Amino acid sequence: MTVLCRLAVIILLAGVSRSAAADTPELITSLKQGGYVLVFRHTATDDSQKDVYPFRFDDMSAQRQLSEKGRDTARQIGTVIKELAIPIGDVYASRLNRAIEAAKLISGREVKPVEALTDSSNASASGMANPTGANAKAGQAVRQLVDAPPKAGTNTFLVTHKTNIADAFGKEAGDVQEGEAFVYKASSSGAAAFAGRIKLADWSAKTSK
Repeated sequence: MTVLCRLAVIILLAGVSRSAAADTPELITSLKQGGYVLVFRHTATDDSQKDVYPFRFDDMSAQRQLSEKGRDTARQIGTVIKELAIPIGDVYASRLNRAIEAAKLISGREVKPVEALTDSSNASASGMANPTGANAKAGQAVRQLVDAPPKAGTNTFLVTHKTNIADAFGKEAGDVQEGEAFVYKASSSGAAAFAGRIKLADWSAKTSK
């Protein structure tokens, strides 16, 4: 590839990135109509805690939990969603408590823990740090939830882990931030279509205007 071609590609990619960022407020507004599936990575956790026996789901002492920052962030997202009157239907989460708690704080609703959203790295520190997106079975399970149309006039919320998001949407999706959401527009005749990503700051920016 010539230097000129490379420059053209860089300019094109920069333009696409700016366009996607500019569309985020409109995407958030569109959520008020329902018909979307939001896939959240849970918010920040307490790094001083370790996943000792994380799949003993009733033993909170053996799982890493949300930090106070993570709880505050989840509440803030939930407050914005409520202020914008974004309708919420079904809410699903990983069976790990940090995801369940984040889902409750974000949605203000009861949460259905499901195996499909539970940490696909089996609490491997290296797997969580650098998800490869190689677990096809776990990725397919997440995509099935994403492709299921929400109840009429509502949005479905899924709260899961970085590893599962990478499995579902590709290794490059492993850069998902804590509390960030991948948004998909439901289809009645096929797979849901990617609509964009909503970062933590996007929610606050929407209400400050």
